[in-house]
Amino acid sequence: MDPEEMGRILSGIIRVGIVTSVDEKRRTARVKFQGEKLASGCLHVVAARPYIPDDKTDPQRTEPRKDGDRHKHELQIKPWLPKVNAVVLCVYLPVFSGDGFILGEIGGAEEIRQ
Repeated sequence: MDPEEMGRILSGIIRVGIVTSVDEKRRTARVKFQGEKLASGCLHVVAARPYIPDDKTDPQRTEPRKDGDRHKHELQIKPWLPKVNAVVLCVYLPVFSGDGFILGEIGGAEEIRQ
């Protein structure tokens, strides 16, 4: 297999795109890839590392505050899901109409959003 053919095959398996919608219940998201008019079908989110979500109304704290209180609520830890407009790395099974999966978010990829 020549390098050009290998590159063509890999470009269909490993892709970078922008999240257009997220289904938290099903742990799936749709992704728009550069040069395509429509977003992908539902892609399963593989990355499930736990994280502490941002809570804009009452930031979650682990350090003591001036009043000595550590927490006003219980700390929430959830499996990771991408947010809309996040740039993500996706992989597709190398078969016709194969399922795709989101492996994780790519930080610092502003040029992809443009």
